[in-house]
Amino acid sequence: MSDTLIIIPTYQEADNIRNLILAVFNLPKDFNILVIDDNSPDQTAQIVKNMQIDYPGKLFLLEREGKLGLGTAYITGFKWALTRNYQFVFEMDADFSHNPSDLIPLYIACQNQNAGMAIGSRYKKGVAIVNWPIGRLLLSYYASHYVRMITRMDIRDATAGYVCMSRKLLETLNLDRIRMKGYGFQIEMKFKTWKLGFPIVEVPVIFINREQGTSKMSGGIMSEAVIGVIRMKLSSLRKYYNKHISNPA
Repeated sequence: MSDTLIIIPTYQEADNIRNLILAVFNLPKDFNILVIDDNSPDQTAQIVKNMQIDYPGKLFLLEREGKLGLGTAYITGFKWALTRNYQFVFEMDADFSHNPSDLIPLYIACQNQNAGMAIGSRYKKGVAIVNWPIGRLLLSYYASHYVRMITRMDIRDATAGYVCMSRKLLETLNLDRIRMKGYGFQIEMKFKTWKLGFPIVEVPVIFINREQGTSKMSGGIMSEAVIGVIRMKLSSLRKYYNKHISNPA
């Protein structure tokens, strides 16, 4: 059994999911994959079920009744992973905006650099995004700047969704207390990791806009993040965080 699980939430990703699974399983490291599908009408889940025949014990599927939010999908996946012997858990999009080859340097950052979280960062070295409309690029870039200003975290890409986390981090976080469900979920996970004192490493990656399928971004998701960051910061001022102390390498 692999020591690493990749969680991939899906909704209408039939154009991408098969090729993504194959790309991950062709990497030189052994990964397991958990697809969490929100009742996609395009048969995304059925494609995964068909592939499970060829990848027993490596490819897993959880089906949900409908669109319940990105954050709830990941929380479900984290809890599933913690009932098994995985030491590292990934968040990854299904649309190839996250290059599968970057899984290995992110894994190495968590394993060898003693990081609680390794972030696939689009802004660690300038701006590394391909084929995004300028409006969305500016929105994402300044959203991360806004998060840094409010929270004081020294993280260049606070909204990144390509992330590797250690088992110790997931065991320490109170997953039932993660409040934000959409775009803000990624920010909240990083903020609470930082407040708990876990080392965070940003690994530069190139983000490529999806070529197949449609984006799930919406105005409501962005609004949750903008207001949620302020609420999260204010709430943290009233809360004591028991700092995690890393063992020396």
